[in-house]
Amino acid sequence: MSNEKLLGLDDYQGSPYYTERERVALKYADRITIASDVDDALFERLQGFYSPEEIVELTCTIAFENFLSRFHHALLIESQGFCPVQLAVDVHEELT
Repeated sequence: MSNEKLLGLDDYQGSPYYTERERVALKYADRITIASDVDDALFERLQGFYSPEEIVELTCTIAFENFLSRFHHALLIESQGFCPVQLAVDVHEELT
């Protein structure tokens, strides 16, 4: 993944570095994570890009990452420097 794409994650809807397929998956992840609610329209869009098996895998991955985030936060476990977004931001700042 390019640094530009990684740095554009906060604005994936408007970023030219993300495909429509990726945007739908990221919106799905946002909805599950933030609102815990996925409306029919978004699910239908998701079905246009992903097979039922891929949707199950995507949903499982999103749910697992949400679990890990809450688990680590509750136990005060820090990222150990493995957060690629922060690393990309650091690299970008070094380059400018």
